[in-house]
Amino acid sequence: MRIEICVESVGGVRVAEEAGADRVELCCGLSDGGLTPSLALIEEAVALTANTQVHVLIRPRSGDFRYSGDEVSVMVRDIHAARAAGADGVVIGAIDAAGALDPACAAFVDAAEGLEITFHRAIDVSASSERALDQAIAFGFTRVLTSGRQRSVLDGAPVIKELVRQAGGAIEVMACGGVRPSNAVQAIEATGVSALHAAVRTPVSGDADSAALFAGVGVPQGFDHFDTDPAEVATLCELVRGR
Repeated sequence: MRIEICVESVGGVRVAEEAGADRVELCCGLSDGGLTPSLALIEEAVALTANTQVHVLIRPRSGDFRYSGDEVSVMVRDIHAARAAGADGVVIGAIDAAGALDPACAAFVDAAEGLEITFHRAIDVSASSERALDQAIAFGFTRVLTSGRQRSVLDGAPVIKELVRQAGGAIEVMACGGVRPSNAVQAIEATGVSALHAAVRTPVSGDADSAALFAGVGVPQGFDHFDTDPAEVATLCELVRGR
């Protein structure tokens, strides 16, 4: 079993490394579903990790996964930058107007030049997860990240389990969707996956004025922003390693 923790700060990287996570998905803007992090954050994450891989989310904006030529160009350049900064992998995805994997995925794989490549939850809004999985294999992706087309990993478990069966070891299927220590074992048993992905965050207090005017989206009243939860990550990693 492998565990990937989604983080958006240097502190989050430290938490994942200390807990023994196999990978971090490094991003910013998790309240928008995750966006490409800064080059400096990538460099800091790589410098801080000895045992945890750094996989960088490449997503230029919030919203759907249908990208213009200009956006694809930016994404390719971001992949090159992440690779040059020492990242171990990238997390990427694009869907065309028909709901299939966009041909731009070939350019993403080429730009990664041997890095591990995860096709992210764009698979959950594709026209067919089964067809998208076959396309991801054909493009050369290392893994797909999916919640089984549902918000919750347990609700999407039947679809995830079918994708694991369909993959047959040709590509890794990693499950996500509200994964926590309280449901991780059940999620593993219900899906048959060998990898879990979790964004385990807790609200952080801050300056009273900034909390009122500039608090992050969805942050509870009286708090400032979210950050990675050390206790929950440690417990989750311990559970997964125990299997």
